[in-house]
Amino acid sequence: MSTANPQPLWQPDPERIAQARITQFQAWAAEHHGAPAEGGYPALHQWSVDHLETFWEAVTEWFDVRFSTPYARVLGDRAMPGAQWFPGATLNYAEHALRAAGDRADEPALLYVDETHERRPVTWSELRRQVGSLAAELRALGVRPGDRVSGYLPNIPQAVVALLATAAVGAVWTSCAPDFGARSVLDRFQQVEPVVLFTVDGYRYGGKEHDRREIVAELRRELPTVRAVVHIPLLGTEAPEGALEWSALTAGDTEPIFEQVPFDHPLWVLYSSGTTGLPKAIVQSQGGILVEHLKQLGLHCDLGPEDRFFWYTSTGWMMWNFLVSGLLTGTTIVLYDGSPGYPDTGAQWRVAERTGATLYGTSAAYVMACRKAGVHPARDHDLSKVKCVATTGSPLPPDGFRWLHDEFAESGADLWVASVSGGTDVCSCFAGGVPTLPVFTGELQAPGLGTDLQAWDPSGKPVIDEVGELVVTNPMPSMPIRFWNDPDGSRYHDSYFDTYPGVWRHGDWITVTARGTVIIHGRSDSTLNRQGVRMGSADIYEVVERLPEIRESLVIGIEQPDGGYWMPLFVHLAPGAVLDEALLNRIKQTIREQLSPRHVPDEIIEVPGVPHTLTGKRIEVPVKRLLQGTPLEKAVNPGSIDNLSLLGFYEELARKRA
Repeated sequence: MSTANPQPLWQPDPERIAQARITQFQAWAAEHHGAPAEGGYPALHQWSVDHLETFWEAVTEWFDVRFSTPYARVLGDRAMPGAQWFPGATLNYAEHALRAAGDRADEPALLYVDETHERRPVTWSELRRQVGSLAAELRALGVRPGDRVSGYLPNIPQAVVALLATAAVGAVWTSCAPDFGARSVLDRFQQVEPVVLFTVDGYRYGGKEHDRREIVAELRRELPTVRAVVHIPLLGTEAPEGALEWSALTAGDTEPIFEQVPFDHPLWVLYSSGTTGLPKAIVQSQGGILVEHLKQLGLHCDLGPEDRFFWYTSTGWMMWNFLVSGLLTGTTIVLYDGSPGYPDTGAQWRVAERTGATLYGTSAAYVMACRKAGVHPARDHDLSKVKCVATTGSPLPPDGFRWLHDEFAESGADLWVASVSGGTDVCSCFAGGVPTLPVFTGELQAPGLGTDLQAWDPSGKPVIDEVGELVVTNPMPSMPIRFWNDPDGSRYHDSYFDTYPGVWRHGDWITVTARGTVIIHGRSDSTLNRQGVRMGSADIYEVVERLPEIRESLVIGIEQPDGGYWMPLFVHLAPGAVLDEALLNRIKQTIREQLSPRHVPDEIIEVPGVPHTLTGKRIEVPVKRLLQGTPLEKAVNPGSIDNLSLLGFYEELARKRA
């Protein structure tokens, strides 16, 4: 890793720096809490990790967090796992999410868009009214603080209302997208035993209607704790027998009552991808999510009441929960329910244009697909309101940074590209965007405030400009308070703290550079290790997928019983491409010249497709297990894969090799 200082791709101008909320926060925190007034973001970040309690207290004051009973101290116990934040305090997440209804009653809180790309606004006052009505009905159904409420719903306004009403009651929200099959949903919901289930009759995707009534019936049969099912007729069908109608539950004109709950009271349950076993049921707290998301959205994303926040996501991914939290900063959030590429690859850009999005978030895979398809977003759409394009899900390759920057620069736009990386585990970012810092191609701008992010070598020593394990050495408020059904905390401990006791190990390879930026190299549990030289799979994908013939790739490194190492590269070809001798040589030459001669694959194998998790991440570890001879039913949880039939290819290959 070179320590040379390249030229930044983008630099914020002085006006943008001065107007950024993080600049204003730093000046205020310097005056009131002893933060450094000079030194910009690096000085502020250092102060935030050195003075953790003071920093988080400053965040709660700056954003006017309403504690109905005061806290005894900011951090009662800072041990990990088990940190106790703001002990003694009570509050309510939904109360903060609906605060803007007082000042901006008739302005849109939600802008809902489906595949017709017509905007349907829900005002702040209407959102507050529906939440008040539904919360009262949930209480009438006997829902109490701590009860679980589940949603089998797409990214529609009703899902936001249901989440906020659940939080208002002090119950615990959990959701899955309706493209999840019954087994995937049951693997998640059966763990938490919900008492209410919100469902749709189906959804629209890719120009087609998908009826889900049979799956809903199966969920009802297999979730015996559910006392009430709420029917949302997205496709216009009648409610099944015994189900309640959404319209009836949200018809009342009831002022919401917000249950005041302890800071660490559970807000929602999120799930790990569960590719190799039951998904982990990750519990995050009302207070922890509230303050973490205020920091992340209000300071790092620079969002406020004048903004419109669009992130392409589904209710089965933590980015949906993150998107809903845009309401905390008074921001209008954009809900898009549909295919990312319908009716054409540029669909998401059209949604950003139609809704006047100021921050548009998507996946790195979508950006690269647009680049390969010859999409010209800023030329073909009016994206003049877009100040920032953010990406996550996988590392954005350097070509993606340059493509976004150049496409917008051609239309005279000054685009901030924010690649971010975090996890479902904290429902936030470890590193990512900072509106006052330069952007270097292929690099995340900086670790987040309050996040002591480091790269560690195997002996637990921090390294700079070298690849190491991503660790966080102090607690974050949104770290899980526990996993569901993990009474002794052993599964939680083993997931993050078994390698470096008392330090969060996330399972990613990263480089922290001398200039303070962060480079993500991929999962450390699927590292490529040739002759002692480690490399992340993301580095291979970046160079291979620049080739126009390669639609997608998957690389696996397998330790052999004789001490050898087999590293195949699987390639899914673009239409019309042929894996002939010329293409094989070009792939090898590309890796040799642009990466490392040691990481030229042993074999390059054409595949019918690359399998992903339900949230779109390539699955490397289950494929590695299959190739090592593990039976399919033990190598992977079938309900967690987007196209299970693709795994048959890898299973057959393992059989032939054996």
